[in-house]
Amino acid sequence: MDIQSASSVVLQALTQATSQDSAVLKPAEEQLRQWETQPGFYSVLLSIFNNHLLDVNVRWLAVLYFKNGIDRYWRKVAPHALSEEEKSSLRAGLITNFNEPVNQIATQIAVLIAKVARLDCPRQWPELIPILLESVKVQDSLQQHRALLTFYHVTKTLASKRLATDRRLFQDLASSIYSFACSLWNHHTDTFLQQIYTGDQQTSLSSLERTLLSLKVLRKLTVHGFIEPHNNMEVMVTFFFQPFHLLFAGRQFGPGSLCREKLEKTIILFTKVLLDFLEYHPWPFIPLIQCSLEFAVSYVFTEAGEGVVFERFIVQCMNLIKMIVKNDAYKPAKNIEDSKPESLEAHKIKTAFFTHQTLTEIGRRLVSKYFLLTEEELTMWEEDPESFAVEETGGDSWKYSLRPCTEVLFLDIFHNYSQTLTPVLLEMVQNLQGCSLRIIENIRLVCGYLFIDNTGMLILLILFFRYKLIRRRVIWLIGQWISVKFKPELRPLLYEVILSLMQDPDLVVTLPVDDFEFRTEQFLPYLESIFGLLFQLLQQVNECDTKMQVLHVISCVIERVSIQIRPYVGCLVQYLPVLWKQSEEHNMLRCAILTTLIHLVQGLGAESKNLYPFLLPVIQLSTDVSQPPHVYLLEDGLELWLVTLENSPAITPELLRIFQNMSALLALCRSFYELLRDITTEGQVQVLKVVEIAIKVSPVLGSHMFQPLLPAVLRGIVEGERYPVVMSTYLGVTGRILLQNSGFFTSLLTQMAVEYNQEADQLLGSMIEMWVDRMDNITQPERRKLSALALTSLLPSDNSVIQDKFCGIINICVEALHDVMTEDPETATFKDCMLMSHFEEPKLTDDEEPPTEQDKRRKLLALEDPVHSVSLQQFVYEKLKAQQMLMGDQGFQALMETVDTEVVRQLQEFIHSM
Repeated sequence: MDIQSASSVVLQALTQATSQDSAVLKPAEEQLRQWETQPGFYSVLLSIFNNHLLDVNVRWLAVLYFKNGIDRYWRKVAPHALSEEEKSSLRAGLITNFNEPVNQIATQIAVLIAKVARLDCPRQWPELIPILLESVKVQDSLQQHRALLTFYHVTKTLASKRLATDRRLFQDLASSIYSFACSLWNHHTDTFLQQIYTGDQQTSLSSLERTLLSLKVLRKLTVHGFIEPHNNMEVMVTFFFQPFHLLFAGRQFGPGSLCREKLEKTIILFTKVLLDFLEYHPWPFIPLIQCSLEFAVSYVFTEAGEGVVFERFIVQCMNLIKMIVKNDAYKPAKNIEDSKPESLEAHKIKTAFFTHQTLTEIGRRLVSKYFLLTEEELTMWEEDPESFAVEETGGDSWKYSLRPCTEVLFLDIFHNYSQTLTPVLLEMVQNLQGCSLRIIENIRLVCGYLFIDNTGMLILLILFFRYKLIRRRVIWLIGQWISVKFKPELRPLLYEVILSLMQDPDLVVTLPVDDFEFRTEQFLPYLESIFGLLFQLLQQVNECDTKMQVLHVISCVIERVSIQIRPYVGCLVQYLPVLWKQSEEHNMLRCAILTTLIHLVQGLGAESKNLYPFLLPVIQLSTDVSQPPHVYLLEDGLELWLVTLENSPAITPELLRIFQNMSALLALCRSFYELLRDITTEGQVQVLKVVEIAIKVSPVLGSHMFQPLLPAVLRGIVEGERYPVVMSTYLGVTGRILLQNSGFFTSLLTQMAVEYNQEADQLLGSMIEMWVDRMDNITQPERRKLSALALTSLLPSDNSVIQDKFCGIINICVEALHDVMTEDPETATFKDCMLMSHFEEPKLTDDEEPPTEQDKRRKLLALEDPVHSVSLQQFVYEKLKAQQMLMGDQGFQALMETVDTEVVRQLQEFIHSM
């Protein structure tokens, strides 16, 4: 596409694509879609959105088309990929100037530059960072802001990459630019503080925006840019800078002003830096514990915060205190001698800080200030308990909302410092005599101390306390503490109380009691009654969120009692199809139903086949990617499909019919390929486990299905992936292919050799060398045997590279033989303990569960796995014998002499015992 001649027609199409008339809009969109794969199209888009004289809507659309094109066509391997020449020209054009006048367009341009940087920086785009660093220094305020905005988005994107090589690149970047980022933050902060007293709010706001952007950059560099940040003192010094003066600067601006809003965002961001640093680097954070606690406690629990703090800041400070108090890294081991020095140091700092006086003040203010219920809340609780209960619950609500945050902090501090706080709360309870009901209701958690030492007394309080709201809060407290300090012998009494309360129409009492960390035998006498009442409650409530809460409790009960639930689920089985139909517009409620069905199928086992008329259409809908609800239902639907198959006694035509959904789902290879670029090491391992299972089940089809992922696996081995668990998974996947699909392995190796500009044999040698070096990364005996089988399968060979690595291959074989061979003392022979010869029904004791249908299928699959069907001892012997025949006795003897004599002796001992 010639830019000069095409620019006008593309501009016309973009203009038409902004029309509100569908007759004009649709043809324009179709034309633009056809041009997406044409060479030069993105150069035209660049020239259009860089032309500030054109209509804003047209320029906005040009940016969006460019941004979407990066995802589809920028990678080398993408169909219709952009040429390297055009990409080079586009990269240069994107950073020629930072003077976009429209803020929304400037943000989109910054994002698309970051998308390109994710793929090309620093290898194909080494000039990007230096140009950004220079651009943020210019005096022009607009250019400085736009460059800083782009700098932030690039930093954010590069920090999010999770592969080892990408992390190392980002760490190198952080080391080189961290000083500059610190100076940038300090400069803009100082400039803002100087300007706020001039009365020019617009200028102050402009400086504050740059302050916020600088801090965003600094956050990413600090949290993700250093493996050992405590070795970089500059990182630590940055955190000692605390924005006390920024808090007080807020007084200069009235409520609702843009400056005040932006200032509060900046202060919150500072607390996020501290929280992130604490989460990702608990050891390096230890020197900051003291000043962080002083900072948070002084503003939230002393007079210093009066008139200065705001709600979100209070929540963040409480979260900071909570994370320090609760952090396992800051607690000594039960046996002090086993404690790490860092843990002891952190514990010492916390103990010194949380004095009796400090804890007393925190406890008093939590109860008397932050726990207060307003008149409106009390009224809502009384008049609409469902809505009130929904507002009070929510998994992570404590991270963002003041009331749940207060409750969680109270529980954590009380759990860790109960001896100090118990007398304080006792005194507050005693002082309640003669107070009004409202005061008593507001100090609602003061009964908590009783729970620590006398659970029975607390339960009696529930039964006899005259105030209903206190009863509500006490049962809530039990729900919070039941898994922490609850005497096992008192559980039956608790179940009696719950039964009593569940017959009370006060819904708030019953909803929070969803913790069943219990002994099944203690609960069984109450199972029928409680389950029946839960089912009644499920039918009575109206709110979707409330039904989800009740379903969650029902799921917990079914999960805990397993097959014991079978006599009582008839009513639930009949009601769930009705609820499913009623919830057609409420996908989150349907997710809760799916979760309940998962536990129900597991509890029913093979009897779940009776649910198929309802169950299979639910799975069909939930796993059909052509149906809109799959966005919400797919994950739970797949799990339900899996447990249904696991508990199916036999495959039926109805079950097979659902398999039509699988072909679309197996397109997940592309999704996996994209995921591996961005997710954590734990995520990579989970993805590759799926790949490994597919190759294990079908070595040929599995290898071809996931072929696009496999170069990254081999690349990780050759380059020495530094995370042991990831490396172990890489070697497991590669071992399967090498052993069970050697032709495919050879073609894959040839493909990789072209990428590395090496001979295939040379690359194979590097891989074997790294395999031998990282054998200790593999901890599972099955994978260690697999490695030995895979590398030994390279023999016999006259390839000089393989013969050069012969010593390493034998070392791995002997290590694996030690892992899997057991000696029979009577015959003095060795046997491979991983061999499975045939399927046997296990003999079960009365306490053991019978194997599920899935357990049986797994056993049958294992019988076909070389790890369980091939004797390593025999395999090694046969391969060495074949190598000897290939080379002759003299040549083979010379080859064996490259192996350590002790290793040879151990090998001979294993082989001669056959």
